[in-house]
Amino acid sequence: MILSSTERRGDPSTERRGDARERLLARLLDAFDEALPAPEVSLREIAARIDTSHALLRYHFGSLPGVLAAMLKAHRARDNEALFASARQGTFDDLVVAIWRTYTRPEQLSRTRGFFHVVGLAAYRPEDFREFIDSLDDLTRMLASLAEREGHDAEQALTMATVTVAAIRGLLLQEVLTPGAYSEDAVALILRMSENRPVPGTPEPDGQENGCRDTTHEGDRTRA
Repeated sequence: MILSSTERRGDPSTERRGDARERLLARLLDAFDEALPAPEVSLREIAARIDTSHALLRYHFGSLPGVLAAMLKAHRARDNEALFASARQGTFDDLVVAIWRTYTRPEQLSRTRGFFHVVGLAAYRPEDFREFIDSLDDLTRMLASLAEREGHDAEQALTMATVTVAAIRGLLLQEVLTPGAYSEDAVALILRMSENRPVPGTPEPDGQENGCRDTTHEGDRTRA
């Protein structure tokens, strides 16, 4: 198969568009720092803040939700760099606590609200948020690799990581809706559940309740 010179080099117009989008994204991140634009803010207002046109934002990001999704992905990539670095030296439990503390800092509230706003939109139009959706498994993969390093098989490690991330996000949603309702005890409970440790008050696999010993048939076993 013979490729044209454009195909060999890559489409210059596509490359230029990608560079322009990244420059705009960098300006957005600088302008809003750790926060995100509120959903009720217009593209015109955001464009004015970074001294550009709303038409240019629409061209590169499609819509306000597109702007939010791109900013969220960039923020999360930065967060993950720090979390990845700590994961190299820590344990599964250490990383869970680090993730929780990262996303429950007061300055993160705007981003956390924005995250659930974009997730809600993506639930209705996943085809418009594919890049954002594909980025959501990063923490799961990171936790799964730590669980494997600690001796769990691949399937169990993935299950532990998936349950843990789902529980963290559920607690974060609760924190957005009812601030101050979370507790460190809840994070400890997540860790116990994700590792399939018995949780007080729940049945164990043989039907016994945690901490209780079933002696109903003990005499029969002795006589046998």
